[in-house]
Amino acid sequence: MAVSLLANDVSDLCIGKPAVRSLPLSAAAGDLAATVRKGPRAAAAACIAVGPARGAVVGRAGLADVLCLLCSSPDALARPAAALDRPVSALLPKDGAGEVRRVDPRSSVLEALDEILSGAQVLAVPIRPGGRKKQLGGVAGVTSDFCWLTQEDLVRYFLNSISLFYHVAARSVSSLGLVRPDFLSVRPDEAALSAVPLIRRSIAAETAVAVVSADGHLVGEISTAHLAACDETAAAAIATLSAADLMAYIDYFGSPPEHILRAIKTGLKAKGLDAMLELMEDETMTSFSLSSSSSSDDDNGRPHLRRPSSGSFGRRSTEEPVVCSPASSLVAVMVQALAHRVSYLWVLDEEDDCRLAGIVTFADILRVFREQLQ
Repeated sequence: MAVSLLANDVSDLCIGKPAVRSLPLSAAAGDLAATVRKGPRAAAAACIAVGPARGAVVGRAGLADVLCLLCSSPDALARPAAALDRPVSALLPKDGAGEVRRVDPRSSVLEALDEILSGAQVLAVPIRPGGRKKQLGGVAGVTSDFCWLTQEDLVRYFLNSISLFYHVAARSVSSLGLVRPDFLSVRPDEAALSAVPLIRRSIAAETAVAVVSADGHLVGEISTAHLAACDETAAAAIATLSAADLMAYIDYFGSPPEHILRAIKTGLKAKGLDAMLELMEDETMTSFSLSSSSSSDDDNGRPHLRRPSSGSFGRRSTEEPVVCSPASSLVAVMVQALAHRVSYLWVLDEEDDCRLAGIVTFADILRVFREQLQ
């Protein structure tokens, strides 16, 4: 089984992948935000590679990292322009979390899997002319372009060969020990600003922060993908709103109702964050001008996020966090996560009034396959 499954190398998993955009470590955080926004809407959550030189990569960062930087300290909130002028190196975690590792295109799938399971969040794979392994031989030197190889890519690879793992594919995630009870969470009425350290951790773990009611029910989530649908002005919402109301703000981002904007502006004035208020007003006027000249179809293209919450602003979206039950099979969870383009599923216990029981992540799913390949 292992011989046939692992006959492919890393380059075979990268066929058709686009080259990753990159910035030097000295680039400003504001430049990174602008670079991400210039990409297609579907790639809004994509991260920019960060490295000391072209062809080298030491990390990756996206809009969620920029928002965390803006909310990282009272000084950053008071002087957002100065925070955005900081180098992108300030966005990279200092503890090695969310590590990016470079791997050779000729590396085996098993080697790539071991890199992910030993702590790498994502792998940077050089893109060589032709891209096929038969053309890799004799190509010397460091290439200037590379692509990301993610946990999602590996999970999809194993799903395509799931018949080889029939003895575990139908087993429940609970019987496989995949339900982790140690998820990141906040209460709906907690200040969103207090969740910033948790958001940083969720970025590194490729999960999200669950918003959980006092009786243990899942209200919604704050994820990297949600924050990446916003811009730098979302830092004003994080600084002034509760976790539940932040979810509502993200749902309405692009054309938030006036009462939401009023609440944020009132909060900024109360905290003396005049520079952040000025930044928000400038961006609001720009967004209004753009939306006024666009068609009504833009509303359909705006990201819609999570289910109604107890926030004082209510929610516009009807989409819910992606969930499963402890009895869900391994293959069902894989299909569900890949279909929704998420790297985790929240687990609701139907025997306990559908309270949040834990989280299943791609990293833990990949460990199951690694154990089967021993």
